[in-house]
Amino acid sequence: MSIGQFCIRDTVIVDKDDTIVEAAKVMRAHHVGSVVVVEEAEGGCKPLGILTDRDLVVEILAEEVAPDAVTVGDVMSFELVTAQEQDGLWETLQRMRAHGVRRIPVVDERGLLVGIISADDYLEILAGELGELARLLAREKGREEQARSA
Repeated sequence: MSIGQFCIRDTVIVDKDDTIVEAAKVMRAHHVGSVVVVEEAEGGCKPLGILTDRDLVVEILAEEVAPDAVTVGDVMSFELVTAQEQDGLWETLQRMRAHGVRRIPVVDERGLLVGIISADDYLEILAGELGELARLLAREKGREEQARSA
């Protein structure tokens, strides 16, 4: 299974020149804790970094920096880790773990943004798979009980 099958395609994005306040408002409006920072490219958007609500707290609020004194590009993470659409779920999770990131943009073969996957998304995927496994066990037990009573 490829990461492209599971990533969230409706990715919330901001421009590196946007203000911190604008980015925070976008996060609030979309009920997300992070946005992908992009630049326009031919055929789509190229991811440059990620800005998280934690970045806003640690880099802006805790340091008492005036929000209008910096842009998204000043605060975003610069070491961007991405996954290719065709990368596997396990491979992508290992990359996230190795780099210590909770979310990773997914790009196509041209490096253009197609989605994002987060640790929370992985938990949903795993919970769904575990639920299927539990239903299998219950069905097996029911089938066995029915066979023995006949």
